[in-house]
Amino acid sequence: MKRIGAHVSTSGGVENAPLNAREIGAKAFALFTKNQRQWKAKPLTNENIEKFRQNCEDAGFLPEQILPHDSYLINLGHPEKEGLEKSRDAFLDEMQRCEQLGLLMLNFHPGSHLKKISIDACLKRIAESINISLDKTKGVTAVIENTAGQGTNMGFKFEHLAAIIDEVEDKKRVGVCLDTCHTFAAGYDIRTTETFEATMDQFERVVGLKYLRGMHLNDSKSDLGSHVDRHHSIGKGKLGVDPFRFIMNDNRFEEIPMVLETIDSTIWTEEIKLLYSLAG
Repeated sequence: MKRIGAHVSTSGGVENAPLNAREIGAKAFALFTKNQRQWKAKPLTNENIEKFRQNCEDAGFLPEQILPHDSYLINLGHPEKEGLEKSRDAFLDEMQRCEQLGLLMLNFHPGSHLKKISIDACLKRIAESINISLDKTKGVTAVIENTAGQGTNMGFKFEHLAAIIDEVEDKKRVGVCLDTCHTFAAGYDIRTTETFEATMDQFERVVGLKYLRGMHLNDSKSDLGSHVDRHHSIGKGKLGVDPFRFIMNDNRFEEIPMVLETIDSTIWTEEIKLLYSLAG
């Protein structure tokens, strides 16, 4: 089964996320376990944790269908000691929150070199950051999201993802989330049957489909290879509907969380129905 959902609100408490996901007809969802634009957050209470787990059970969501996202402030490849330590501490906190909630994955943007260290040094630093958190946690997989390559962000080439994974010690606890908008903006065309297959073949060769743990389904406001990260509603951007039809009819994407981060949350219910209508 295809597991389509969206990145839902946690307003009023993290325990509301599964209820918000159920409301839009989702079969998977993403959430922030804390405010994504703040370094520090209040610890989760026992009530938060118990209600979250109960609401997931009541709404029919298993841990493997949930793809939490970490804070946008975190830069695991930060070139400076203070910024790196702050990011590593925050990332560990996010991993521990996932542990508390019984979640199995944490999705994150790999990091940026800020023009202060080399690409290779930054990629090694990201992997080292992942290793530190994996050593101090259990059961949570670090899921690297590919990026559009905006600014000095790493992860826009499949080779970047492969280089990070290569340096991660516990290969069973590292994976990848492919974002359709980011993939396209990074220069990988997925608009035709031929280019979609060529891109997925390249991903298999360079990274390996065994590492694919989830997807973000977003159309793109920006052009192929623009390195500009601008999401759009499904079928309204430069990608159009076809790439999503390919995904919905491809057995390689069964049973992984596939999450909308499109720009208009008021039409997520319709977008989920649209995506399911493309299957078969």
